[in-house]
Amino acid sequence: MLKAVRLLGLPLFLLLLILPARAAWQNVGSITHAAQSGASGVILETSSGAKILISFFDLNVVRIRIAPSGNFENAFSYAIEEKLRVKPKIKPIQQTAKEVIMELTSGEKVVVNKTFIAITIFDAAGEKLLADAAPAMFDRASGEIQATKMRRSSAETYYGFGEKASAALSRDSQNLTMWNTDTYRYAVNQDPLYQAIPFFIALDRGKAYGLFFHNSFRSSFDMGKSAPDKYTFSAEGGELDYFVFIGGKNRTPAKILEDYSNLTGRTPLPPVWALGYQQSRYSYPTQARVLEVAREFRRRQIPADVIYLDIDHMDGFRVFTWDKQKFPNPKELTDDLAKINFRAVTIIDPAIKVDDKYQVYSEGKTENLFVKTADGRDFNGSVWAGNSAFPDFTDPKTRRWFGSWYRTYLSNGIAGFWNDMNEPSVFPAEKDNTPPLRYNPFNTIPLDARHNGDGAGGTHKRFHNVYGLEMAHSSFEGLQKLQPAKRPFVLTRAGFAGVQRYAAVWTGDNTASWEHLQMSVPMLLNLSVSGVPFVGADVGGYADMPSGELYARWLQAAALTPFLRSHSENNLPNKEPWEYGADFERINRASIELRYELLPYLYTLFREHEEDGKSVMRPLWFEYPKDLKTYTVDDEYLVGRDLLIAPVLKQGQLKRSIYFPAGDDWRDWQTGILYKGGTTAEVEASLEKLPLFARVGAIIPTQTVVQSTNEMPKADLTLHVITGVAPDKTDQSTVFQDAGDGYGYRENSWRENKIEHQKNLLKFKRFGNFADGQKIKTIEFLGIEIKPQEIRIDGKPVNIEFDQPEKRVRILLTSDNVTEIATIP
Repeated sequence: MLKAVRLLGLPLFLLLLILPARAAWQNVGSITHAAQSGASGVILETSSGAKILISFFDLNVVRIRIAPSGNFENAFSYAIEEKLRVKPKIKPIQQTAKEVIMELTSGEKVVVNKTFIAITIFDAAGEKLLADAAPAMFDRASGEIQATKMRRSSAETYYGFGEKASAALSRDSQNLTMWNTDTYRYAVNQDPLYQAIPFFIALDRGKAYGLFFHNSFRSSFDMGKSAPDKYTFSAEGGELDYFVFIGGKNRTPAKILEDYSNLTGRTPLPPVWALGYQQSRYSYPTQARVLEVAREFRRRQIPADVIYLDIDHMDGFRVFTWDKQKFPNPKELTDDLAKINFRAVTIIDPAIKVDDKYQVYSEGKTENLFVKTADGRDFNGSVWAGNSAFPDFTDPKTRRWFGSWYRTYLSNGIAGFWNDMNEPSVFPAEKDNTPPLRYNPFNTIPLDARHNGDGAGGTHKRFHNVYGLEMAHSSFEGLQKLQPAKRPFVLTRAGFAGVQRYAAVWTGDNTASWEHLQMSVPMLLNLSVSGVPFVGADVGGYADMPSGELYARWLQAAALTPFLRSHSENNLPNKEPWEYGADFERINRASIELRYELLPYLYTLFREHEEDGKSVMRPLWFEYPKDLKTYTVDDEYLVGRDLLIAPVLKQGQLKRSIYFPAGDDWRDWQTGILYKGGTTAEVEASLEKLPLFARVGAIIPTQTVVQSTNEMPKADLTLHVITGVAPDKTDQSTVFQDAGDGYGYRENSWRENKIEHQKNLLKFKRFGNFADGQKIKTIEFLGIEIKPQEIRIDGKPVNIEFDQPEKRVRILLTSDNVTEIATIP
């Protein structure tokens, strides 16, 4: 009997241990009062004392805020772009014994169950979009909050969440953590990484919705891993504040991304030079070596625009300084680089060396601009420069001050800036200035450190995830003030939702392995659909030494990604494109030349992103959401809607299987061979070839090969017409042109060539006043089996060049004001 009592007592004892921890969790209770809040929302009081505010933030965007304390926070939003918004008006709220209903005249509505608070959102057609699987939960003692949603079906898949190290495109059945972390040599499926973006797109049988968890605390998403019929998101503090993007009438991924980017902002058109090839190393050790590498690109005729200066250019790793022994005359260096059409980008770390003789530190200390410990002292931590202070970028005064220091680099001719270590990373104290080799998400500023929070105040626990974002903010706005006639180029390792307003993003310290090459495609695609269009991964891997084959295949895979940079850590052999022998040099040159040929197309896509929020690099499902086979294709990608890239990602592979999405047909860029949409084909992929395909109906601009973007104004354009369009179909393409820098394009100093493509007919229209754009000199029709009888430009027959083996027809334009080109088969 005693034994039985003891056995019964054991689980009771464990239960007593568990219950106090769980007892603090409670749900929001039932609705005790409901009232309309302004023209677009409803406020609900609950039996738990929590308050709920539900509003239509935009026509297709619902915002839900739950304040466990009953008081909504006034914390400054770093994610939401500040701009004038016109919120829609809802109908007068309806109440029944069981429900509260708010609805737009267009049909979208939100229904809240009164007794078992469950929020359900319906689209304009009355279809259930999203529903709570359980009431929202909170723990007032710890500050934790949680929401749980029903999955619409077992086929629902999820994409986005910023930067996640997974070789799979879908985030279904994964646990994901949002906490910016320095992750040198990260492994496959290691989480978290450098960028925390708590936004995702859900896709189910052709229809999409989006959800953005507007909370900067460490947060987690269980996307059906614990319970396959639901998903949960939670945070360690703050409000349960989230936006649901309904997606308009058709609920397309493009509409979701348009509305999300309208909320958090878009990437302004970058300077065209930033789209060129960029070469980096930690570190090119001297001024002479930097010039030597740049001149070698020119000697070997490998196009390039940018070379990087890593931390060894500084005096003792003090930011905004120069090592006068290694870099005795930085202005002379940038002048010499400019003579061969190169620009220099320098690294900027947030840590400021504690040194009273160092002006950046002494100013920051005097002006009280650094992050504080819990007891009010400046927090000091060890990074590359040793003991260092950290600017509080959540203080607008600090942002202005830090941004003003870029003048020291601009005066020396530096063109762009690379923000690193800004998670922020802090080395373990016992290792002084030696970087940690062991992954630790809490090698950072202490969580109880204090920040200004744009006047709201708070701890590092709240502001950790926005530290890198606000450093990029400081950099971008500082550069705008210092050089108002130029577009800033900022590259950042860490960020949060909204980082796209200020910076490009790369995937950090990757490794020279085939696994990392394979992983780079879904990583960049998920960043892209997280609202960040200017993305790339270091070619060849940052850590370790790639083989010639791996480097060549990586450069092919990355050639048309939005951001293209080759980078390497120190203590490794050289990794420049010519370092693997003559055959690989030829292959690598061709990959970079392909990028430069297609720069007019890439540049146009960045302009389109600024207008409508579409990503430059896209998963297949983004354009073809009704084709369910695209949902798990993670080794191919689209550039815009017109180019399909299927890179070789496996060692020794000389052919590969390619899926062509249903809805359009595709032609091989090199051979003109036609592939039907909705089919899979085995395609030859020799080491020299990047499998690249163009959508039938598209018109794609290219330019003659140039060695840098400085040469673009004199380079002629060719329009590649991808033939095979159906007789009843009209397609349209655009070529955007401007000065490549500055802000004239926001007025009227721009030009758009819009071309309608019907079967055997092209129609041209031009808009804008920019007169110095590249001239269209050649039209090339891809996929022509038999030479046409005649081609007429504005009614006049012209000479035809027919290349039957390549299935190409070429004609020359003698005028830049053509209105119509007709083909007589």
